[in-house]
Amino acid sequence: MPIRVLVVDDSSFFRRRVSEIIDQDPDLTVVDTALNGKDALDKTIKLKPDVITMDVEMPIMDGISSVREIMKKYPTPILMFSSLTHDGAQATLDALDAGALDFLPKKFEDIARNKEEAVSLLQTRIKQISKRRISMRMAALKSAGASRFATRSQRAAKVEATEQAITATSNKDKLEQIQSRRKNSNRGSASYKLMAIGTSTGGPVALQTILTKLPKNFPVPILLIQHMPAAFTSAFAARLDSMCQISVKEASNGDMLRAGCAYLAPGGKQMIVEGVGTGAKILIKEDNSDRLTYKPSVDITFASVGKAFRGHVLGVILTGMGADGRDGAKFLKQQGATIWAQDEDSCVVYGMPQAVANAGISSESIALNQMADRIIGEFNLQ
Repeated sequence: MPIRVLVVDDSSFFRRRVSEIIDQDPDLTVVDTALNGKDALDKTIKLKPDVITMDVEMPIMDGISSVREIMKKYPTPILMFSSLTHDGAQATLDALDAGALDFLPKKFEDIARNKEEAVSLLQTRIKQISKRRISMRMAALKSAGASRFATRSQRAAKVEATEQAITATSNKDKLEQIQSRRKNSNRGSASYKLMAIGTSTGGPVALQTILTKLPKNFPVPILLIQHMPAAFTSAFAARLDSMCQISVKEASNGDMLRAGCAYLAPGGKQMIVEGVGTGAKILIKEDNSDRLTYKPSVDITFASVGKAFRGHVLGVILTGMGADGRDGAKFLKQQGATIWAQDEDSCVVYGMPQAVANAGISSESIALNQMADRIIGEFNLQ
């Protein structure tokens, strides 16, 4: 059965354009269109689409408000369309915070080399995020069911709370055991000189989830490679910096690496590390070639990190489409570095983490809501 898509935009031209692209793929079908956020909410509840494409700026109810309401009433994978401007970046990040899973520029040519590539990109993104619809709705049903169950039976609620406490205690014991083993190992947290994180689709929310939990005294520099348009990375770095205890900045050419600071690779360019130890610095290079699909590329940054820091690196691959990061992580591992991957259940798209896991590169697959605690434990910060 084709994936059913609701197209939302106040522009009749854009609704028609997007609908035509979607209907070209036999695995996709446009179930209806909506003129604004309120219309989208009503039709989502009525038609129960598998995926929604959503504009940001619309009358009556804007896209961000619509996303928030849809996530409350009928959680559905949503792909946002936005302009490649600073305001567009801010609005898109707000939409992702509200629950949207991914985004694309309204001008496809801004990220695609030709019409065929643009068409394929939109169709692929819709298919990828549609895989999350079942887990999103099951989570919503579970939450609603738990709420009704608690209302009906306080006794049952107490039993559930007890079970959760036991589970939490068990998980804490397991974490303490892991930390104990690491403290007694030959490696030790002092061996790490840098942490590098690569991600794509679903990455903004994943990075926010992790970085906001890290303490101000985090002992090493952090490199962040997020597939994102050039107009977005500055706004995203500023957003993270305002929310985190650590410092976060968009990386600049010549930045010296310092502990407790995260450096986000600029969109449309490549971020490379040169030098070692306290003399290590960041080089930002223009990339006008068609040889590499991703700019920034996780592979490029990870490879340079491997040359600069050898095995003294914790590399993490988070949610994302494709396999960027697999080759770079492989090189890092060959130098003696530790590689972790996000687990399948917590990924928006299990592409990049799956690539390193299937290749036997990652030593552990970790749920997103546990990743920050595992990182903190790995660096003996608890």
